[in-house]
Amino acid sequence: MTSHNFNRLRFIRSILWGMVVLAALLFGGAYIFQASDRKQMSSGAEGTGEAAIHSDFSLTDHQGNRVTEASFPGRWQLVFFGFTHCPDVCPTTLAYMADALDRMESEADRVAPIFITIDPVRDTPDVMAEYVEAFHPALIGLTGSKEDVAAAAEAFRVYYEKLDDDTAPDGYLMAHSGHLYLMAPDGRYLTVFREGDQPAEDMAIRILAIMNGSTI
Repeated sequence: MTSHNFNRLRFIRSILWGMVVLAALLFGGAYIFQASDRKQMSSGAEGTGEAAIHSDFSLTDHQGNRVTEASFPGRWQLVFFGFTHCPDVCPTTLAYMADALDRMESEADRVAPIFITIDPVRDTPDVMAEYVEAFHPALIGLTGSKEDVAAAAEAFRVYYEKLDDDTAPDGYLMAHSGHLYLMAPDGRYLTVFREGDQPAEDMAIRILAIMNGSTI
């Protein structure tokens, strides 16, 4: 990777987390003000960011089936956007997600772990199938047209950008945010996680607490 692109990637990733937290605070404040008479969710995730972030997509899974957010009824969604040629953030984050799922044991069946590519030109269903298999048997890889992927990213307010790089495979990399989005079964945004911010065990405990309606 060129020095310019490497520095740019580091800068982008360093500010994205702050941007997500700020957006969550802003939208969360508006939500609480407008619905102060509602009972807050006992998990502490009161629909923060609900106005901005929601689960909404129409994509193709790694088995070739067309799926939408409604294809996982009753399940919580843990969603990550990335690409299979990613040299660092994607493999470490997916391994982190897999570790957390294993720590949830049988309760993990209540979660749909989803990996959405932001590089659909290279990440065909066959490529995605081979890639997700390396991380966890329950991991669902989703791809589609550029337009479909862009629409999904917009729903989750995910940043991504193609960066030309002569040293990278096919001459480019994809800069992108590195957050794991926890969504309620009805598609509402609840919270985000990031690999490195807490051990996988702590993330698993937090997700279980949210799903079971307890405060931690």
